Amino acid sequence: MHPASTIDVGQLLAGLPDRIDAIPRLACARAPDAPALVDAGRTIRYRDLVAMVDRHAALLHARGVRPGDRVLLASENCAAQVALVFAASTLGAWIVNVNARLTAPELDAIRAHSGARLALYTAGVSPEAAAHALRDGATAYGDAADGLMIGPRDDACAPEAPGPEPVAALVYTTGTTGRPKGVMLSHRSLLYVAAVSSRLRGLVAGDRAWGVLPISHVYGLTSVMLGTLHAGACLQLAPRFAPEAMRAALRDDGLTIVQGVPAMYARLLALPGSAGSRLPSRLRFAYAGGAPLDPQLKHRVEALLGVPLHNGYGLTEAAPTVSQTRLDAPRTDTSVGMAIPGVETRLLDHLGHDLADGDEGPGALWVRGPNLMRGYYREQALTDAALRPGGWLDTGDMARRAPDGALFIVGRSKEVVNRGGFNVYPLEVETALNGHPGVTQSAVVGRAVADGDEEVVAFVQPVPGRAPAVDELRAWAAQRLAPYKRPARIVMLDALPAAPSGDRKSTRLNSSHRTRSR
Repeated sequence: MHPASTIDVGQLLAGLPDRIDAIPRLACARAPDAPALVDAGRTIRYRDLVAMVDRHAALLHARGVRPGDRVLLASENCAAQVALVFAASTLGAWIVNVNARLTAPELDAIRAHSGARLALYTAGVSPEAAAHALRDGATAYGDAADGLMIGPRDDACAPEAPGPEPVAALVYTTGTTGRPKGVMLSHRSLLYVAAVSSRLRGLVAGDRAWGVLPISHVYGLTSVMLGTLHAGACLQLAPRFAPEAMRAALRDDGLTIVQGVPAMYARLLALPGSAGSRLPSRLRFAYAGGAPLDPQLKHRVEALLGVPLHNGYGLTEAAPTVSQTRLDAPRTDTSVGMAIPGVETRLLDHLGHDLADGDEGPGALWVRGPNLMRGYYREQALTDAALRPGGWLDTGDMARRAPDGALFIVGRSKEVVNRGGFNVYPLEVETALNGHPGVTQSAVVGRAVADGDEEVVAFVQPVPGRAPAVDELRAWAAQRLAPYKRPARIVMLDALPAAPSGDRKSTRLNSSHRTRSR
């Protein structure tokens, strides 16, 4: 039976606990000695994780953290980070996860906007977090083994009222404004996505998932971390991605679940000995999200891993999952699948009317469901522009719907490049370029060349040591794209720039481009 068909949305919603810290507590009640986390070779069982959560909750309470306070955590993946997320929940505080690799001005902007009462740093696993801690005058916090530091308390911080759906996490995303926006995600929205994602992936207590996607981002927080622990499964943490470590973990550590972004899989394939062979593992499920998935990359990854590479779509404002391909119905195309149970989608034409039945689109994608954000923190105008009457979220993305209901994302509604009267969606061009084995990721923008006309410009980050020649990429694109969609210029960069939230940022003159979180 299809996992989605067994999900009673009303029953699931009625059974959700009040706070996300119930996830490890419920798993502990079922199997206290089951492994919850593996961190730097150390196995932490569910009873140990709950004890860590309670210890950190007591320490935060002693430091004056109250319900509705914001607690900033500059971090990279580790057990202490996981425990602090749940400890903040225990106290009714909002966790503000930020990537420790942000620059000082970027982190300071988020801290100021969030009004965080306290800032903590996972200095033991992140040199960047340690540098931020030093700049903040932070001191050691908790047990020395946790490697945590804590900054001075901001007594000017005022707690927020809980409201009808209390906020669990404030997740910053750059989006099209070019500056970070704080997405308020409730306990209910995170718990719902964790529960549904866990069910749709068929997670069971015996599973072991790889946890390298940053927990400071919504994909790593909800789908990976919360979803894995919701099932009582084990999450093997890694603070940073390295293709060699990914291969070793798949081969040697008994991983059964792996979730990543296409660029990770591309770098895994680029390792010597990966081409044309199958990697031995216990893997039963692999998933890609967060960026365009090229058909050839999908095929090559499936040959290497020996399992279908599933795909999906989401955004931070949806906590993040909107759709995904189904476990028992893998696809050969690069559709992002059907909407998850409880989530509705609609496509609108340029006049704001729903597309007629049978009209595949593309159209502007709107979604509705229990996973949506409460809004953007301290940004009512932006909230009103995104959350529309009737409980709909305007995703800002363009999509088409296949006859079977599956969605295909074609681009951003505000990022269409007008090339000789034709509309070019950057996402489509990026998908083609990202399929090249020498490309890690790309960003496509439009550059004005005449009145009302633009040319397509591609910025490409190559695989280290395997950078393709520009002419090779042009030939690759010519085989996959109509002439008007092909880049007029291809610019090779060592690394694509990132926005303050960690999202990829383009250099387009008229608007900013962001990858969709997943």
